[in-house]
Amino acid sequence: MNIAKNLKYFFILPALLSILSIAALFMWGLKPGIDLAGGSLLEVNYPDGRPTQAEVQEVVEPLGLGHIVVQPTGSNGHILRLRDITPKEKESLVQVLGTDRTVTEEEFTSIGPSIGAELMQKGWIAIALVSLLTVLFIAFAFRHASTPSSWKYGVVAIVTLLHDILIPAGLFALLGHLYGAEVDALFIVALLTVLGISINDTIVIFDRIRENLKLNEQHHKHEDFESVVGRSISQTISRSINTSITVIIVLLSLYFLGPAATKDFALVLTVGMIAGTYSSIFLASPLLVVWEKFSARKK
Repeated sequence: MNIAKNLKYFFILPALLSILSIAALFMWGLKPGIDLAGGSLLEVNYPDGRPTQAEVQEVVEPLGLGHIVVQPTGSNGHILRLRDITPKEKESLVQVLGTDRTVTEEEFTSIGPSIGAELMQKGWIAIALVSLLTVLFIAFAFRHASTPSSWKYGVVAIVTLLHDILIPAGLFALLGHLYGAEVDALFIVALLTVLGISINDTIVIFDRIRENLKLNEQHHKHEDFESVVGRSISQTISRSINTSITVIIVLLSLYFLGPAATKDFALVLTVGMIAGTYSSIFLASPLLVVWEKFSARKK
């Protein structure tokens, strides 16, 4: 695989998607769900047939509970998302919902704003720690690599990881703006999972590069770094793509056939897997080549 010949094309797609994702995050941001921002969630079921969302909004408006988001669920249910309410306010809400027809309470969750903020903070701290530990691990694991220096492998890996979580984050900023999609604790878990899967693919390719460089030294073979990287990608690309496709098929099955509670989780993982597979093959290694060429020219 000729890296130099196609180098500029490899960077176009991730650069474009990253810019669009950053723009979406700056313009709209992520809409935190109840478990991150705090609030209450009430799921009710209407055995005799549910009312429309507009009818529910009209019934609950006199209670003065502020903005309430009503979403249909299942065949006869509604999910109501609103501010953190007291048990007495919840009882009044359920009573009002059952004014015209029979209603049963299926689930009620209430999280205070301080707890939600703490969960959000700990989630981002976890992502930052994973990224930092990844750099340290790669720098240690590749400390005997002849070219380039070990810390460059770690920095390039972090750049690709940032790309891999930026794409699904940007997508959810767009979905939040268009359809009101919210991010919750599962969203953070999905991002951490994407980091783990993506770095695994990246390290596999980096390790093959290191092995090929080592074999060249043992056999006194002169080969420029760019060719070594291209050969290493060719040796690992089938394994990376086949593994990713298998996982993506499972995730798509979960998205289309699984419960509503895991749809966003499956979507984040699917988008993250696609971005991670691309970045591991066509972003991380070419970045190493560019950096090494730049360092060589400076010398």
